[in-house]
Order: sequence, then C-alpha cells, then structure tokens
Amino acid sequence: MPPNSHGTGEADASVETARRVPTLVVAYDDAVARADTRDLAVEMPVNLVYGSVPYAVMMTTPADLVDFAYGFSLTEGIVAEAEEIRGVTVEDGEGGLRLLVDLAPGRLREHLARKRAISGRTGCGVCGIDDLSALPMAETKAAASVVVEIAAVERALAALGDAQVLNRQTRAVHAAAWADLDGTLVAVREDVGRHNGLDKLIGALMRDRIDPATGFVVITSRCSFEMIEKAASLGASVVVAISAPTSLAIDRARRHGITLCAIARSDTLTVFTGRERLILATP
Repeated sequence: MPPNSHGTGEADASVETARRVPTLVVAYDDAVARADTRDLAVEMPVNLVYGSVPYAVMMTTPADLVDFAYGFSLTEGIVAEAEEIRGVTVEDGEGGLRLLVDLAPGRLREHLARKRAISGRTGCGVCGIDDLSALPMAETKAAASVVVEIAAVERALAALGDAQVLNRQTRAVHAAAWADLDGTLVAVREDVGRHNGLDKLIGALMRDRIDPATGFVVITSRCSFEMIEKAASLGASVVVAISAPTSLAIDRARRHGITLCAIARSDTLTVFTGRERLILATP
C-alpha cells in the first residue's frame, strides 16, 4: 500500500465488526423457547466520496476499509493502479461512515468528467444511492395482529426445497417464498440475486392482491437490512431466513415491528425479534 494512504488495511479496534445479541432458540416440537446469544456480523453503510463528491453507498462490514476503497476504485474503473490514489481518510458520517478517497489530480478530473454507467454494481451496494442521507427506510406497515404457529413455519420450510425448481437444476439461485398462515406455500420466486428474488415475490403478491396479513415471507439467503426494508414495504409482519441476519437487519426489523426468525433448520429456528407473534408447540 502506498505510504501516503491512511490506515493499514487492518480492522480498526474501535469499530465494531461483530455484535452479540440475545436470541430465543425454538424447537418445532417444544413448547418452551431456550434463551441464547448469537454473534452477528455488523452491517454498516459506507459512503465513498471522491473529490468531495459522493459516489456510492455500499453496505459493508466496517473492517479493512482502506483496502475496500482501493479495491472498489479499481473494480469500478475509477483508477487503474494504486498510485492514482494519494490517500484514503475514514470519517464518521450521519448513520454510517465516509471514505474520502484522494485521487491524483489528473485521475480526479477524468473521474468527475466520466458519467457513471451503472449505479451500485455489487450485491452489497444500495443501487442508485450516492449519499448516506438517502439510505432507504420503508414506512412501517406490519400488522400487530398477525400470529404464526411454529408448526406452520416448519411446514413451509419443509416444502421449500421441492418448490425451488431452478435451484434443483442449477444449485445456484436464491428463493423467496410466501406462505399462508397454515404454512402452505402460495408463491415461490427464484433468482441469482437474493434481492431480485424477493422483489419478484413482492411483485407477484401485489399483482394477485394478496393481503400481507395472511402469511409470512421465507427467504433462502442471509437477511441483510435491504431484505427487511423490502419486506416492510410489502407490509409483511414475519420474515423467516435460512441464514443469519446482520446487525442492521435486526435494528430495522425492530423499527418496523417485524418478527425476524433466522438460522432456520429442520429442527430449530432462532428468533431475533417479535417473539410475541409466534405460537409454540402445544405441550
């Protein structure tokens, strides 16, 4: 790394990269939930700024951010070699962090003159957003009256594998599903992008005018904050994810009043928010 760059590429000890949160582990055949804790990856918006002009907001784990600034600048075509970056400064911003990338004068002029062809190219970006203040926040619509039996979640998860037609063929796509309150799958959509799969599902529910109070969302991917925001936009009250959520996903689920269950396995799932909506097994 050039000597003028700020930082070493190592994680800043003062920045939280993992967070321990209280959880409840629920077995489908047990009437009692077991209290537990879980370490989650921290998800944080980072605004990349070149020559005082915001360029993109990316969702990251806040470690090795100087490395990230260099790599992002190369893969976005902003620089061709490390020497075109004179330094990187990491600073606090409202609701996230800012990476101030100091480009060599000639490269900066070229960058500012070049119209960006694609916004948020990676799956960890927030497409079309160049400033932290524009980070999406859906209106809260979750219905407090929705309750889901844990047996219904089990049924939906058990049926999801056979319902993933394209994934059985390719083993390379994510799925988003809508289950009714009995756990019957009503709609399943697949895509190579987890965000796209959920958007497809939401579109199908919109077109069929399905009331979001009549079921719950199941996703086969990890649950980042964007997935919660999309579910909140729909008005979903319960989200079940196969993989773990991020810290920001939990924060947003609480804000929207969404019940978030994740790490859903064949025998147990972990409840991160909204335990009051779940009906456990009858003793």
